[in-house]
Amino acid sequence: MKLRPPAIPLINVDPYFSVWSTTNVLTDSDTTHWTSKPNTIKGKVTIDGKDYRFMGLGEEPTLCQTAFDYDAFSTYYTFENDVIVLKAVFTSPLIPDDIALFTRPVTYLKLTYTSKDGKDHKVTASVSVSEELCLDVKGQSQIETQAFDNPTAVRMGNKDQKVLNRSGDDVRIDWGYVYLANADKNTKLTEWNIDDMHYIRAEAEVGDNGTLFMFAYDDIDSLIYFEMPLKCYWNKDGKTILEAISEAAADYDSVIERCNAFSEKLYADATKAGGEKYSDMLLLAVRQAMNAHKVAIDENGEILFISKECFSNGCAATVDVSYPSIPMFLLYNPELVKGMMRPIYKFVEQPEWTYDFAPHDCGQFPILNRQVYGYDKENKIHKFEMQMPVEECGNMLVMEATVALAEGNADFAKSHLDVLDGWVKYLEKYGNDPENQLCTDDFAGHLAHNCNLSLKAIMGIVSYAIILDMLGDKASNDKYIAEAKEMAESWIIRAKNPDGSFKLAFDRPGTFSMKYNCVWDKLFDTGIFDKTFMRAEINSNFEHFNPYGMPLDNRSTYTKSDWLVWTATLCHTKDEFERYILPLWNAYNYSASRVPMTDWYFTDTGLKRGFQNRSVIGGLFIKLLEQSGKMIYRR
Repeated sequence: MKLRPPAIPLINVDPYFSVWSTTNVLTDSDTTHWTSKPNTIKGKVTIDGKDYRFMGLGEEPTLCQTAFDYDAFSTYYTFENDVIVLKAVFTSPLIPDDIALFTRPVTYLKLTYTSKDGKDHKVTASVSVSEELCLDVKGQSQIETQAFDNPTAVRMGNKDQKVLNRSGDDVRIDWGYVYLANADKNTKLTEWNIDDMHYIRAEAEVGDNGTLFMFAYDDIDSLIYFEMPLKCYWNKDGKTILEAISEAAADYDSVIERCNAFSEKLYADATKAGGEKYSDMLLLAVRQAMNAHKVAIDENGEILFISKECFSNGCAATVDVSYPSIPMFLLYNPELVKGMMRPIYKFVEQPEWTYDFAPHDCGQFPILNRQVYGYDKENKIHKFEMQMPVEECGNMLVMEATVALAEGNADFAKSHLDVLDGWVKYLEKYGNDPENQLCTDDFAGHLAHNCNLSLKAIMGIVSYAIILDMLGDKASNDKYIAEAKEMAESWIIRAKNPDGSFKLAFDRPGTFSMKYNCVWDKLFDTGIFDKTFMRAEINSNFEHFNPYGMPLDNRSTYTKSDWLVWTATLCHTKDEFERYILPLWNAYNYSASRVPMTDWYFTDTGLKRGFQNRSVIGGLFIKLLEQSGKMIYRR
């Protein structure tokens, strides 16, 4: 049995242009935005003059949905009645190593049919897009529409265009224009109102080769980056959205072929690494991890890959959101990891950042001017108590080392070596026994003497050693490797419980937590920790499992899906790994929380605790990253 997605991806481009179905049957509900707010798209077919719904709610009778499937980039539906079988395929071609393709803001819907009764039938299809796709909420403002002949398309947008007028978390775009197009020049374009909401509609005949609808969005400008408006990568050289739609129509067959090849290879590789249930989750994770970002080019012509911290506080380029997401991007395009880090380096250069550790973020999506987490606007200061010093220093150092290993050189790290040197010194001073501070799991509150945070510091120091070795500084490499091993030996003594398990905090005997940060020692093959530690940790973890997985630590029954898979990757056998994966698969498969894959949920009920649609779901790829061998450090 294949995983039932908690929410089904339909249109997936970026944090704003994002449409999902939250029911198993496409006609049982209207579509939503990832925030669960309405984002209504409707679909209808007319068979020999009689109307039937295949998408969304309405008064027309429905075609019976008889099949559903998904892969990395496509979602497949089959509908039928007594006379025809209709197939609908949504494809968002977010192939990670093709930036021009995956930033092109176009999603396909291909409709085809076959006769079921052996007779000829006249079949037309219409798709309608509501104003909810270009407003924060319906009725917010007056809208305007315009039709085009080449390609055949109609657009709709806010009549009061205020581009990049605000930032936030649970908000939707209210600038730019949504486009609905069809590759058939004979497509009929109309608009209509129902329930106080405006729709644009395209209607085309479903011929022998089907019909191809396209959904597109032109946001005009995508980001503000240190006071400068930036366009997305796809139109950095002036390409228009109509040109992009025409290209997408012409490229459809070749794009689908590439998407299918990527998806088939991913499934085979993931099944080999972690089993079929692991493969199910990775196929579902790709579009989510990709569409939680926006790509632009900075003033130096370099890639910016900006995440939105979805359903947290909307922070942009958050370091401890980038860190868990990197396994997927290291596998397929390490340049994107560098694109996550560039805003942080630029912010550190600003006079207002006065700390000797790495910042948490660079803004609130889509405006990146400064860190907003813990920023006191009235006094214009970044509150120290709201920082994550050890966490973010360790994250940036690990990210640098993994990029170096993935690319086979440390050139990117070399250009920031003075900053990295300062951050590793911070870890040397404070990482052995961290003070009372936040870590990436900040929802759990401040914690002193955090064992897992100390592991982050050790891995940060190891990462710096790797970078220096790759830059030819063998003596400094030896120094930092030796220092990390000494810290690890001390860590084992201080963190061990009497029963051989390991504590949440050094001063809290009898406690437990996931030690996910140690996974890099295994992937790097650095041997900083003895393998008996990992075996003891894994064996003790199984004692804490609930029906839907292992809790993050002893303070609550909730867990993080990314950290669960990182911890599972510490296992020594595939069977052990699959013991971790099965409860997570069950959580997604059976949870009543019908939202894009959450990374924070309760292990006793499977219900989400908070987050949804976050890029950190790319962290599920860490077992596949290990299997690839790309992270092995050879001294």
